Amino acid sequence: MKNKTKKGFTLIELLIVIALLGALAVALLAALDPLEQIKKGTDTGIRNTAAEIGSAFTRYASVKGGSLPFDTIAWGSVGTDPAGTAYVAIQSVIDAGELKQDFFTLAQDQLDRIYISAVNNTGTQKAFVCFQPGSKSFRVDANTKFGTVNGVDGTMTAYTDCTAGGTSQTAGDACYWCVQ
Repeated sequence: MKNKTKKGFTLIELLIVIALLGALAVALLAALDPLEQIKKGTDTGIRNTAAEIGSAFTRYASVKGGSLPFDTIAWGSVGTDPAGTAYVAIQSVIDAGELKQDFFTLAQDQLDRIYISAVNNTGTQKAFVCFQPGSKSFRVDANTKFGTVNGVDGTMTAYTDCTAGGTSQTAGDACYWCVQ
């Protein structure tokens, strides 16, 4: 009579492999932090929209002999006040052909987190287009431009470490990524 041996894994071996795979999966999720990745993606989109607004202001000024479509804009969100000066300034840039005609529709979800401030000091106009990052990586990246913006006169103080900044939307008390 032949002795038949069964080939395969024992239950204990299978349980050990499953436990190891589970531990690796938990470690991977902790390292990737899916919610942080979503925030980072959102911040990247808002940063690109803010940069496009800043570039549109620069293009507008170069075509119009150095003048921007506003004198002063109080620090405020573009999306929360459609009758506000920030909204009107962007509409002027759209009318001049520097932004797409459907810009407000395309960027609708992002405009509440984009802030604009502009001043006209001694004939020199300065505009700041900013947003407050929600992801940790945007707040601690030394290569990202940050600043606190004074809502009264529109001046910006730039610095690189914003880890102490809060999450308030009030001008001057949190860190913002800004285009000047």
